[in-house]
Amino acid sequence: MEKTNTVKKKAPSRGGARKGAGRPKGSTQQITIEGLLESVKLKSNGNDYQSILVEDFLDARNRNDTHLVMKYHNLILNKVMNSLAKVEVTDSKDQIEMKQQAFAQALAKFTGIKEE
Repeated sequence: MEKTNTVKKKAPSRGGARKGAGRPKGSTQQITIEGLLESVKLKSNGNDYQSILVEDFLDARNRNDTHLVMKYHNLILNKVMNSLAKVEVTDSKDQIEMKQQAFAQALAKFTGIKEE
């Protein structure tokens, strides 16, 4: 029987730096949100992005473009409304005192300090 030489291949490494990775030296700045919005404003005769979105939304509604109107509604509901949503929690004085006592008891058990 002949014995064959088998070469065991090294598994590809994972993570770490790679040769040639990253932006090349001398490359321009990365694209930023502020830069994009300023570019839109400059190229649209001073209209900001929000105004353009509103105009486009109203235009789609006036043309009865239901599909595009739904996309605008999704955009508004998913992105804009999340930043506007607020949750207000109001507790009575009794509830606050109970929470303070429970916290003090838990802290005392955790640290080993006796409550006073």
